[in-house]
Amino acid sequence: MSLEYAQRFDGITGSAIRDIFKLLKRPDIISFAGGNPANSALESDVISEFVVRVLKQNGTAILQYGQTEGYTPFRESAAKFFEHNGVFATAEQVLPVTGSQQALDLICKVLLNPGDAMLVESPTFLGAIQTFKLFQAKLYAVDTDEDGAIPELLEEKIKKYHPKLIYLIPTFQNPTGRTLSLERRKAIAKLMEKYDDVVLIEDDPYRDLRYNGEPLPAIKSFDTTDRVVYCNSFSKIISPGMRVAAVVCTEPTLMRKLVIGKQFADVHTPNLNQAVMDAYLREGTLMEHIRIISESYGRQMAKMQEMLSTFPKSVSYTKPDGGIFLWCELPEAFNATDLFQNALERNVAYIPGTNFYCEPDTHHNTMRLNFSNATLENIEIGMGKLRDLFIEAGLK
Repeated sequence: MSLEYAQRFDGITGSAIRDIFKLLKRPDIISFAGGNPANSALESDVISEFVVRVLKQNGTAILQYGQTEGYTPFRESAAKFFEHNGVFATAEQVLPVTGSQQALDLICKVLLNPGDAMLVESPTFLGAIQTFKLFQAKLYAVDTDEDGAIPELLEEKIKKYHPKLIYLIPTFQNPTGRTLSLERRKAIAKLMEKYDDVVLIEDDPYRDLRYNGEPLPAIKSFDTTDRVVYCNSFSKIISPGMRVAAVVCTEPTLMRKLVIGKQFADVHTPNLNQAVMDAYLREGTLMEHIRIISESYGRQMAKMQEMLSTFPKSVSYTKPDGGIFLWCELPEAFNATDLFQNALERNVAYIPGTNFYCEPDTHHNTMRLNFSNATLENIEIGMGKLRDLFIEAGLK
């Protein structure tokens, strides 16, 4: 039987990262490819205590169906937690979602029609690109530099393409690790005042993983027109497997439509997972946990940068103040995509940078490296293997 598939899947290839995960089950692979927190950062003993506690305290209600709007105590504690980002919202303005990926899916369901324009950073998170393409958006890239998206270029694209949505990762961006400067955050918030027919998705999952410098307030903190939808996840700081994130939406009609969209997606994010996150937030130990894992991640990042400094001088790489990624650019004629299989043969994995651009089959001279899920020893060994491979392939 020949099946005719929905046109929205035309050109959708799936996530390169998820596909590579299948290869990483080999214990001999040193992976710089994922975006995982370190296993040592996952406090299974603490989580198990919280599971027992919340079930003893409120087990029947937690094990029943819950409201789509979310588990009320978690909405309250999440709203309180986001205040340290400069985001002030009521519990009713917080929607728990099943991972940040669901947040993107719901926003697209509510706002995008096939052919609608979207603006995204160049490069940007490949999972977001695939989501936007699945909703048949026309993606237009906005150039970035060391201080993130360039507001003047962003405004040019707004005027030219009249987008429905803008997608930014302002802090320790995926894939580059770059951070949008304070001045640019304010300038972009001003653009949202000026062009009030566009919504900005502020995706902020890496913000608390800072190893140097001072934290910056979210773009949402400068929002005066309710056109910034703030998304944050607990995957990188507590547990990715529990799939708990939250959307802060202060525009009532938009929030109601997000809730309706979620009703038909998964009814509600699991109550038990929300209750555990609530217990973690109320315990008052999360910031200390973040401090401890950040010290370790900072050492891992420094080690990877140290190894990158031994590569030929033609290789440039980002030097972020936090997050879990480094971004490398090689000479334009050099093809990191073609060399990926060769790297796997040497038991090392990375993500070719071409996957992070909305323009297909471009920027093959780039790659994303993750350091958070590799030991210092494996970073030294794996990066040494990559350096030797690239030099043998002609890198000078």
